[in-house]
Amino acid sequence: MTSPPPPPSPFSPPPSHPARVLICDDQELIRMGLRMVVDSQPDLTVVGEAADGDAAVAAVAALRPDLVLMDVRMPGRDGIAATEQLCARPDPPRILVVTTFDLDAYAYGALRAGANGFLVKDAPAEEILVTVRAVLRGEVMVGPALTRRLVERFVRHSAGAAATPARRDRLAALTERERDVLALVARGLSNGEIAGRLFVGETTVKTHLGRVLTKLGLRDRVHAVIFAYESGLVRVGD
Repeated sequence: MTSPPPPPSPFSPPPSHPARVLICDDQELIRMGLRMVVDSQPDLTVVGEAADGDAAVAAVAALRPDLVLMDVRMPGRDGIAATEQLCARPDPPRILVVTTFDLDAYAYGALRAGANGFLVKDAPAEEILVTVRAVLRGEVMVGPALTRRLVERFVRHSAGAAATPARRDRLAALTERERDVLALVARGLSNGEIAGRLFVGETTVKTHLGRVLTKLGLRDRVHAVIFAYESGLVRVGD
């Protein structure tokens, strides 16, 4: 957040209904910096701040934000526990994990709890805004390279854990091509790379992945990666 906020983009959505953002971080300077960046845009507005997970949960209930910028390491209830509780709501906000490092182990726990992506605290203002808007559109902001590193961290953490029969049984619902796509997603390949590997179009890959998510009851690409390892479809060293 060292860069000054950019001017409002002419390509931003109309400012008549700005997206409501809640900032949760135990460091006042971080909250202040994020507020400056977010409030600089006509399509975004900060509706509140919280200094810990309990305050974030209470603020979401009271303010009903569209997006929460959630720190993970905070006193009291941390961002992982708060994320899990918020994602259990019938109308959960989108949650963007605010992490000091892009390999913060706590952030992976937050993704498993239901968060929608990563935001590195010292990212330039323009990158913050791109990430915020993408998550508000429903995208999961974890790129293929970061997915691969997420997998490596997750696998090291859960090495030796046996795949549960329930997860193995759920794999039976997939076609062979859908299993191929899921395995390649779990290895960190982008849709374009998967299309090249399987000699199909990128649109076809997206279709297969959408069917995988639907059949397995998974929310997004990140949870598909986790499921692939927990089910035994992909193993350490593959």
